[in-house]
Amino acid sequence: MRFLVGAGIGYVLGAKAGRGRYEQILRAYRRITDHPAVQGAAGIARAKVEELRR
Repeated sequence: MRFLVGAGIGYVLGAKAGRGRYEQILRAYRRITDHPAVQGAAGIARAKVEELRR
């Protein structure tokens, strides 16, 4: 889901700025989402959601 949101935002911004800018936005998005701190926070959030579902 988050990939689709990021890709959609990147597409819209990239369409206005050209393919090079789109690729730059996409690389930045991937760099952020692949960062260990972001991955850790996402894991904690998923665990909390699972706790609340029980």
